[in-house]
Amino acid sequence: MLLEKEYFDIWMRRIMERLEAIEQRQKPPKAQEYPTLENGEKLFDLCRMLHVSKRTLQRYRSKCGLKYRMLNQKAFYKESDVQEFIRDNFAMFARRREDQRP
Repeated sequence: MLLEKEYFDIWMRRIMERLEAIEQRQKPPKAQEYPTLENGEKLFDLCRMLHVSKRTLQRYRSKCGLKYRMLNQKAFYKESDVQEFIRDNFAMFARRREDQRP
């Protein structure tokens, strides 16, 4: 079946109008927001930020004393607690490395 150019143009315009209407109704993607404490400090999901496994963070919590908060069955970490943890524990690892060097 051959379509005349005018008929084809009418249908294409209708399709484009429908697609534009659908696009306008779409909600913009929701930005990933981290929970915030009363004092304005944000809680972070360290697995995503540090690219480590959940098990590694569990080990840090149980053996090294990394502080955390549970929200909706998910562990979040205060920025100040993470900075303190890194300062205290990774300095210890750096000292061990220096001791092992010949």
